[in-house]
Amino acid sequence: MITESALVHNPKSTQCYAYNDTTLHVRLRCAKDEVEKVVLWIGDPYEWAVGGLDGGNLGGSDAHGWTGGREIPMILEGETQNHDCWFAEFAPPKRRARYGFILYSKSGEQKLLFGEKRCVDIADEAIAEIELSDLSNFFCFPYINPRDVLKTPGWVKDTVWYHIFPERFCNGRPELSPENVQPWGTEPDHHNFMGGDLWGVIDKLDYLEELGVNGLYFCPIFIANANHKYDTVDYFNVDPHFGGNEAFKQLVKEAHQRGMKIMLDAVFNHMGDQHPIWLDVVEKGKNSAYADWFWIKEFPVYEDKPREQWDGTNLRYETFGNVAAMPKLNTENLECRSYLLDIARHWVEEFDIDGWRLDVCNEVDHDFWRDFRRVIKGVKPDCYILGEVWHDASAWLMGDQYDSVMNYPMTQAILDYFALNSRGKQEFIWDVNRSYTSYPHHVNEAMFNLLDSHDTSRILHLCSGNKDKAKLAYLFMFTQVGTPCIYYGGEVALSGGRGMGSEANRRCMLWDKELQDIDFRAFIKQLIELRKSEPDLNCPTIQWLEVDNDQCIAYQRGLLQFVINNSDKSQDILVNGKKLSLLPYGYNISKE
Repeated sequence: MITESALVHNPKSTQCYAYNDTTLHVRLRCAKDEVEKVVLWIGDPYEWAVGGLDGGNLGGSDAHGWTGGREIPMILEGETQNHDCWFAEFAPPKRRARYGFILYSKSGEQKLLFGEKRCVDIADEAIAEIELSDLSNFFCFPYINPRDVLKTPGWVKDTVWYHIFPERFCNGRPELSPENVQPWGTEPDHHNFMGGDLWGVIDKLDYLEELGVNGLYFCPIFIANANHKYDTVDYFNVDPHFGGNEAFKQLVKEAHQRGMKIMLDAVFNHMGDQHPIWLDVVEKGKNSAYADWFWIKEFPVYEDKPREQWDGTNLRYETFGNVAAMPKLNTENLECRSYLLDIARHWVEEFDIDGWRLDVCNEVDHDFWRDFRRVIKGVKPDCYILGEVWHDASAWLMGDQYDSVMNYPMTQAILDYFALNSRGKQEFIWDVNRSYTSYPHHVNEAMFNLLDSHDTSRILHLCSGNKDKAKLAYLFMFTQVGTPCIYYGGEVALSGGRGMGSEANRRCMLWDKELQDIDFRAFIKQLIELRKSEPDLNCPTIQWLEVDNDQCIAYQRGLLQFVINNSDKSQDILVNGKKLSLLPYGYNISKE
């Protein structure tokens, strides 16, 4: 039997959206292993029998006589732990559609019509004729308005990113370093500086080009106090310790000459407590012109006692997390909003950056991001807008806010399976399928895939130093839909954990070739070359292949077949009738 209460579909959502100006993508979710086949019943709402009402928007007793419906077979897009997810594509001739779903049970006993208002068994042909012509029970996609269609930058699909934490990548001009700079390679903590700068990045552009990356994502580069630069003091100027605006302008120029894109970090949820605007509020309290730029509970904003005695969980103003040095901005204040939008526009107009990564973006109001998109796309239509969202981001991905998000759900799935061994094979497949079926296809094609970042432990650390396991994680990530990213040093097996006071994940880049793992770098370079040579690796669907072994997975991407042994023992397996022998943590790539 088909569990009717488990049937889920929402029109004008990630389950029914315009993929482009002429094409609809439609999804249905149902209970696992109950449905043998699904057919999408869809057509123009204004096609009626002779004498009909021509009333595409009518309902109730007047809605009978619709003749526009036709059958479109749906494919099983993915299976998750509790659900089957079905998918179909349809190009409505007049950009509008009404639709429902015809489900055939695996038992063969049911033929069920799932509509907007009710489910009806239509195994009886007489009942089917009535129900399939009753427009009142069908979902509606009123019209594909091109302005509403999410259009992601085409270049993103072909990009391999390299994530740089500027303070730790390369010291190009030691004379620019802070006075308290420590020797390169000193163990990092929350407060120390090593002297990395943008001139150092320029010096290493040939290295990055030779590796094969063509997109550079930078943690914040603007004037700030902390080594991470997320406590902004001046949004309009690059930190002088990084080389100032001169260095950044030169960096953009030389990167673009090499075909590399530049993405900056937009920290608009909060600012640093040394920013002049916040200091004005500290000094003048409620009389400050900027008092409403922040979420303040009580004036004065600072308690009359040493900061170390403040209750960080009960400050007089809202902050990022519980960090007193990062007061949270009120983007609902029109002047504050205008100020931040001017910043976003400035770096696109004046420096020709190619993308903005939006820090803590899920804590900023949606309306601000709608304005942000209008401003940025108005200046540079193919500028990439990437959100930092660690959970389901559907609310931000309907065409009016971001182009895509950092794919942390996929990250977690890969880490759990390959690095931590905390999820089994079937659970891993379900997790990956959930990632694929959660968002529109064009969002997935522009997804930012990563294994680690400045916010997380490095992949090699999570693999307990096992480079073979780390290689499998990279292999899987590089062969999935989206755009892959390498956190600086990952290509030479740089390791380090994050948490419990440790910031070893932000260690200095290793430039001494004696300390680099050249073989690991060669492996990453091969993955980049494979990625660039096989467009099908960015296909928005994945085909899993049957493997008679619980330790091995296999999947198809276009003509390429991947088989991976995620265990420390050799495995003899059978895939598509072919016998394979895989070494511990081994893999096989073949073209079928």
